Amino acid sequence: MSKDYLQQPPDQLRRKDREMEDEAWITAFLQSAPFGVFAFCQGGQPFVNSNIFVYDPGRRAIYFHTAREGRTRSIVAQNPRGCFSISEMGRLLPAESALEMSVEYSGITAFGITRVVEDKEEAFAALQLLLDKYFPHLRPGRDYSATTPEEWKRTAVYRFDIELWSGKQKKADADFTGAFLYGSTPKTHTTS
Repeated sequence: MSKDYLQQPPDQLRRKDREMEDEAWITAFLQSAPFGVFAFCQGGQPFVNSNIFVYDPGRRAIYFHTAREGRTRSIVAQNPRGCFSISEMGRLLPAESALEMSVEYSGITAFGITRVVEDKEEAFAALQLLLDKYFPHLRPGRDYSATTPEEWKRTAVYRFDIELWSGKQKKADADFTGAFLYGSTPKTHTTS
């Protein structure tokens, strides 16, 4: 009889040999990933929002922003539960049989509650964290004007409070025969 996976906690992995339990690894990955994908649900219909984000380890929360009005804000108002995912692909791993071909990867999935940040001080601080992450070589007041109250009227800042997370990684030996990066080999075969 097969296992009832729907009865397991959402952060429980099937492949324990690929589980990354080290919080330092998870935190470092969250701080270095260039973007992530949020998943929300409205009336049984899932929606994803690919977005830039910043992780605040002190709060164990992720900040992101969108327009003040729109689908994301409307869905979050009805159902604040969400899922967040980041990943990166490593080398492709050829094998003698199609079923055994694989890929290296790293990923994190987090589950939690999304809140619109109404406190202006927290929201401005979150926006500055985003700017510091993506434009670390630029400084407010020197290279660009700081976020203004007028901009606040157009922007919704969200805090995704993480309740559960799981990290996962598959990595082959450095000398794995035939391993290569996607896009690094010329296309030689096409299927009709």
